[in-house]
Formats: sequence, C-alpha cells, structure tokens
Amino acid sequence: MADRLLHRGPDDGGVWADASQGVGIGHRRLSIIDLSPLGAQPMRSANGRFIIAYNGEVYNFTELRQELEKRGALFRGHSDTEVILEGFACWGVEAMVHKLLGMFAIAVWDNQEHALSLIRDRIGVKPLYWTYTDNLFLFGSELKALHAFDGWRPQIDRDAIGDLLAYSYIQAPNSIYQAVHKLEPATILTLDAGGRITQRVYWSMAEVARNGAAAARMDDREAIMQLEALLKDAVKRRMVADVPLGAFLSGGIDSSLVTALMQAQSTRPIRTFTIGFSEDGFDEAAHARKVAAHLGTEHAEHYFAAADALALVPKLPDMYDEPFADSSQLPTHLVSAITRKHVTVALSGDGGDELFAGYNRYVWFDRIWRAVGPIPLPMRRALMAALRGVPVGVWDKAAQMVPAAFRPRQVGDKVHKLARALGARNPMEMYQLLLLQGDRPHRLFAGGHEANERLPAQPAVALQTGPFVPQMQFHDMLAYLPGDIMTKLDRASMSVSLEAREPLLDHRLIEFAWTLPLSMKLRGGEGKWILRQILDAYVPRHLMARPKAGFGIPLQQWLCGPLRGWAEALLAPQALEADGFFNAKAVHTAWRRLQAGSESPYLIWNVLMFQAWKQRWHA
Repeated sequence: MADRLLHRGPDDGGVWADASQGVGIGHRRLSIIDLSPLGAQPMRSANGRFIIAYNGEVYNFTELRQELEKRGALFRGHSDTEVILEGFACWGVEAMVHKLLGMFAIAVWDNQEHALSLIRDRIGVKPLYWTYTDNLFLFGSELKALHAFDGWRPQIDRDAIGDLLAYSYIQAPNSIYQAVHKLEPATILTLDAGGRITQRVYWSMAEVARNGAAAARMDDREAIMQLEALLKDAVKRRMVADVPLGAFLSGGIDSSLVTALMQAQSTRPIRTFTIGFSEDGFDEAAHARKVAAHLGTEHAEHYFAAADALALVPKLPDMYDEPFADSSQLPTHLVSAITRKHVTVALSGDGGDELFAGYNRYVWFDRIWRAVGPIPLPMRRALMAALRGVPVGVWDKAAQMVPAAFRPRQVGDKVHKLARALGARNPMEMYQLLLLQGDRPHRLFAGGHEANERLPAQPAVALQTGPFVPQMQFHDMLAYLPGDIMTKLDRASMSVSLEAREPLLDHRLIEFAWTLPLSMKLRGGEGKWILRQILDAYVPRHLMARPKAGFGIPLQQWLCGPLRGWAEALLAPQALEADGFFNAKAVHTAWRRLQAGSESPYLIWNVLMFQAWKQRWHA
C-alpha cells in the first residue's frame, strides 16, 4: 500500500506493525525537515505509547518543541513529526491537534488504548480516505493505496457520479466508492478497541463565520496593518525547510503578494516559477515576468505547446485515482513539474479568492439576485418557463446576429441554466444552480437519474441572513476549496514529489478575514480590496491592472480538435452502456451540440474524466 504512494514520498519509506493487535501503518517520506534517519516514519514516541505516520507540515513546531522541552520532553532529532508525537504524549491527541498550525493528514496508533486516530487539517489541504467493512479498516492518502490491499473490491457509488457531473469533483465525505469516505476537514476519527468509530470536529468554519460577524469592526488602516502582519508571519513560517524552496508566480494578486512577502523576508533572491502556452492566447508568463523583475526574484518561466498538455490527458486517471474534472488540473501539473526540477517546496496563493471575495462570480451572482430576488417567485417561475420554452438551438441561432467578437459561447445552454436559476427560492439555491456545469447535468444519466445538486448543510445554518457574497464565500470554503482547489493542487504537486504550501490558508488568517466587513474585501465592484492595498507597497498598481484570469485551457477547441478521437473512443455506445451509468443517446446529443458550439465543454469533460478513470481502474 505504501509503495503505491511512492510519488508522494520518494526519499524513504517504512512500515510498523503489531500482529497481535492486527494493526499496521505504512509511510512514504518526502524529506523536508530533518533529512536524517531521525525524521523517518512511522515514528514512535519516546514513551512507546504512540506510533505516527503523517503527511504535511506543522509550521509552529519550534515553539511547541520549546514548550515541551520545558515540560521535560527529550528529543532525538529536529523534525516536526517528533514534536507532534511528544505533544500527543504530553497533552493528549485532541489537545495537541488544537495547538497545531499547518496542513496535515495524520494516522496515530495509541498502544495504551489500542485505538487508531485519523486527523485531517482544518481546511482539508491534505487528503485522507478511509473505509471500514467486515471488521477491516483501511486508510490512505490516495485510493491507489487501498487498491493495493489484496481482496479489496470497491463498488462505484452512482450518487458520487452525480456530484462529479454537477460540479466536476466529488464532495466530502463521499468518494467515488460506496462505503469509502474522505475524512472531512478539521475532523478526528477514532477507531477504538471495541471496533467503534467516533468522529469529532475540532475547528468549525461555521463558528468562525459567526464569531467573525459578531466581532468589533476596525477602520481600514488598522485592518490593513493587522492583516499584513498576519500575512508576513504566515509566509515566513512556510519558508522553513531543509531543502530548496520557491513560489508559483502567475502575476495575479494572490501569488504576487505571497512572492513579495517572501522576498521581503529573504536575504537572497527567492526562486519563482511560471508557465505559459505558446498558442491559444493563454499567457500568464508575461505578467509574472514583470512582477518578478520588479521584486528581483530568480525567475524561471517555461512555455509549453498545447501538445504538452494534451500528452498529459491519458495520465490523469493515474494522477487522480478518483475521477476529478477541473480542467485546470493540466496547467497545474505542468507548473508543478517544471518547479520540481529546481526546488522541493513551493508556496502558492491559493485561498485568496474564497477569503477575500476574488471570484468574478461573487459580483455577478450577487447582481443577478439583487435584480431578480425582489420579483415574486410565481412571476420568476413564469419567466423561467417562457425562457426554457425556447429550445437551446433557437437561442444559439438568435445569437448568430451578435458579432463574433462579442458573442458568448453556448448561449442557449447559458440562457436555460440562468432561467432555471430564476426559479430559486433563496440566493443560495440560485448559487447552487448557477454553479452547475452546463444545464441540467443529470440529463446525461441513464433513466434521467438526478445529479446530487446539493450544498453542504452548514451554510444555511451559519449564515441564514446577511449579504449574499459572504454566503457564497462560506460555501466555497467548505466545499469548493477542499473538494476542488486543494485536491487539484495536492495531486498535481505530489505526483511530481513537490510539496505545495498555502500561506493564505493559515487558520489564524482565515479567522481574522472573517472579522472584516464585506466592504474591505469587495469595493467598487472589485474583489480583494484589502489585499490590493497591502500589495501596493510592494508592486506598482499598473502591473496588476488587468482582468482576473483563471488558470484555464482552451477546452472547447481541444475537444473539437486534437482530443476528438480520444473522446469519441470513450463515448462509444458500448463504453457508455457497459455499466448503465449514462444515457448514451443523451451523451451523444450533447457531444454533437458541443461540436456545434452549443454545449458546455466542462460537462462533457466531466463525463470523459469518469470514463477515462473507469477504463483505468475498472476495465
């Protein structure tokens, strides 16, 4: 099982087992702190009670070590792993977890209580799967580890395919398999000596949101000063490593700010990395180059041809051993691969959009609700019926009258999707409908099975009233950030043995950000207002003066061009009908519409990613 995760830890590996207790723990090591054998895992506490295997980094381990030494703890090496272990021995597992500042997926066996605990970090940066069937408990960072267990025969969960079709990822605690779960963020799962499982949440995003809403307000200047101090500390802590370190730099607000704060706290030029594509008009590299030049970093950029990204497509089912369909997985892997040639750790700017209202959709969806929300629901639903009464193809033909330069793609699909959202009873239901990939993704299921078009239960409980934008942010912190963004970054980086660190997701920074009024995040129709104020001190505003750009690929062109043969093989009737998951006729109709430019390429990509995954793991 551990050997299947070699890419996550190519430097060392080990196994600890106690046959009398029926327990074994395996580990693969990517050496970052204490490269000596004293940092090897699985590791046993000095008193022999606890055995740990852990993936991640704890950034306050130095202070915790000093505190433990005052209490009499003796250390053999200088790894953060040993600090966690001795903290468990001193304070207990849950009390120590509350003290940890970092990203982690931890498995710890308690020799005294004969209990196993699994622990995941507050945001869900690091993955952790588990399953418990017929008195057998298995866990691992990726599903491929579980596949290595002899006799394990997982069953595909049809509802999880609904999640994938609707949103491009499968939302925790579900996985693609029945009875296989993702441990949810900020959760401790314990399997006790009697075979009973309990789960405890040790940090609550809902509580953070409620406490933030009740916090005393501060003026702009005070907020900027406090946030900058927090950001500097979060970045500085993530620069501790015994191996070469750098940063992803796209030239956007978040990565530029992280890079600027790294360079401001470094005695030599830090290393920065970016990529561009030599065709298709995708070129973040030019913007990043200007920022790097201004900050004085040691900058490396690499241009890829579209063929380089296309060559990755057949490898995705191995990299993402659970179907995953955010198409920016391709450029994220490419930038990780080029970065790993030079460093072992890279800081990223992930989390800034969710925390500081950076997504364009926050502005647009809020405007839509402000416009339609006051209209009585019966009138909105009548308008919805009228708009949806006009076939998609008719809307597409009508759109031909608009000059090509100003004509949006998939007009009919988008009109139907927006029309459906008009029937929402509240803003979060509208958000749910507008987030769907394409219009009615469940139409592609065999038998018209409904996709799981759902949101986590917590947002409605935590933020029943108040502005719409924070409700969207809250949902994304719970679902989209761990389910999509962190999954993408973890698999893309760890597939090339690169550790990615996210200073903007420091939980202290998250708690502070939720005390800020929306006006400090979204001002003048522009997100990340407060981050821009801080960045102004490091990077001239004119270098940032450009529209927000995603890390995307020209998916429509590729599916209609160089990927067409690969796609059509996966969408062949016999391939679609083999397991009865999809309605082959509906999928082929959608495929033809895609070729005509009137279907969402992202919905088709979701189907293709599932089919490619199924072919790899269940052929």
